[in-house]
Amino acid sequence: MAHEFAELTREMTVMAMVTVMRRIRRTLFAAGLTAALAVGGTALPAAAAGAQTSDRLEACGERTNVSVFHQGGIPLLDWRENLEFDGRGTLWVSHITRHRVEGYAPDGTLRASFPLSGPGGIRRGPDGMMYVNYGVNPLTPHGGIARFDPTAAAPKPEKVVDGLSGINGLAVDAEGSLYVSRELATGILKFRPDGTKDEEWTRDANVFGTNGLEIVGDQLYASVLLDASSRIVRVPLKDPARHTTVTRLSANLLGGKFLDDLTAYKGSLVVASFRDGELIRVDPATGRACTLVTGLRMPTSVRIPRGFGAHDTGHTLFVVEASGRIVRVTVG
Repeated sequence: MAHEFAELTREMTVMAMVTVMRRIRRTLFAAGLTAALAVGGTALPAAAAGAQTSDRLEACGERTNVSVFHQGGIPLLDWRENLEFDGRGTLWVSHITRHRVEGYAPDGTLRASFPLSGPGGIRRGPDGMMYVNYGVNPLTPHGGIARFDPTAAAPKPEKVVDGLSGINGLAVDAEGSLYVSRELATGILKFRPDGTKDEEWTRDANVFGTNGLEIVGDQLYASVLLDASSRIVRVPLKDPARHTTVTRLSANLLGGKFLDDLTAYKGSLVVASFRDGELIRVDPATGRACTLVTGLRMPTSVRIPRGFGAHDTGHTLFVVEASGRIVRVTVG
């Protein structure tokens, strides 16, 4: 294990992929946590990884099937961070280690690609444009939000917001306002459609360490990465100071699930557990949770395939992983 760890560390250094977020996630290696150590697609045995300390939720009881939509490469070096569907037949993926945004057709073929430094959260706006965070990488002096036209023959990103640091997740509301998570800071950032910062809203949304963001109606839901209790919070869009905790998915202080991105699905929230390789289903009304999918390889984002060929929005989820894979989950 020590040899594999040393080799992986050297490869990561060569690729210069250590970000603030990645430094946090690399502690998973030092701790020897099974779900975060996958070499060549094979998890280390429990004996090498140490005791399992995370809370185990009950299974949701729904039949699921996981299939590979796009194969990955070397785990972590082929890190795909986030995904979103444009509703016009293309799946857009932020490939953080190769510094590019990729567009896939429903049959899995790569139909578009353009360079963008350290892309992170990606979402479709009400104007039909795609918005994507950039600069989720220490070699980028300035991070921010860019947008591009998904219908263009050769999409080109244009900056909407610049000069940000430590950012990750992204959400866009019905009016076109942008929300950005920060894993090592307090306050979810809000930017108006013209790119100006809503200072008051940001100050009131004073949650520390947020990662994934999802808007459902007039509520913003956020997963909290740096929280041993694995919290999901609800932030009212009109009154962010009244944010509340929806659920805590871990009771054990050593059992933090390192929650990543989340999405709305059939009245529930589905959140990715980076550490445990799971998709967890949460009832936003009661906070009750169950494990929907296990056996994933460092999942980072999950979305519903809207307008993506014959893929069924009611029974299908797509997931990207730090392993580089894009997988399709069929439910029921």
